[in-house]
Amino acid sequence: MTESDANRISDLLDVAATRAVPVLRGIVGDEKLLGARTPCSEYDVRALVNHLFQVVVQFQELAAKRDADFSAEPDYVGAGDDWADRFEAETRKLVAAWGEPGAEDGISGSMGMPARIVGAMALLDLTVHAWDLARATGAAFEPAPEVVEGLVPVVEKLAPTAREMNVFGAAVEVREGATAFERMLATTGRDPFAVV
Repeated sequence: MTESDANRISDLLDVAATRAVPVLRGIVGDEKLLGARTPCSEYDVRALVNHLFQVVVQFQELAAKRDADFSAEPDYVGAGDDWADRFEAETRKLVAAWGEPGAEDGISGSMGMPARIVGAMALLDLTVHAWDLARATGAAFEPAPEVVEGLVPVVEKLAPTAREMNVFGAAVEVREGATAFERMLATTGRDPFAVV
């Protein structure tokens, strides 16, 4: 990602959240959907929502150069039917945190990585997991082109290490004419054309 006012992490997170929140709202109150399988084999819908919620909360800490705590994942979904409202509120806090002066500068928390890359990781989770949840629940989802454009080089850069850490699966071959987003999904180990 190159730095410019046009592609600040906070601006991209704002756009991504706008696309992600409706997907999560479509799940509220549907126990059958909450138990559905997702493209992330280790997560059903409920677990993936809880994971994404935790990412949105903890990456606020990383934006402020504080350490995040991923040692446990609270059950945000089980804490009440207003969880989608709370998720949306937390995404607004995430956008604000990464919009603070200096948030994209230097090294972020105990991750020991450039802050801008860490912010891009939050953007990646918000975008790719929204796609995972949409695929699992039959919701419509299309990421904004500027988000995909910002993420593609980050995904390519992180892919080898992410595969070693089992965060990404092995790259999947895609058909000719695949979109940039479909190719990016394939780089993370997802088959953009598979049926869940």
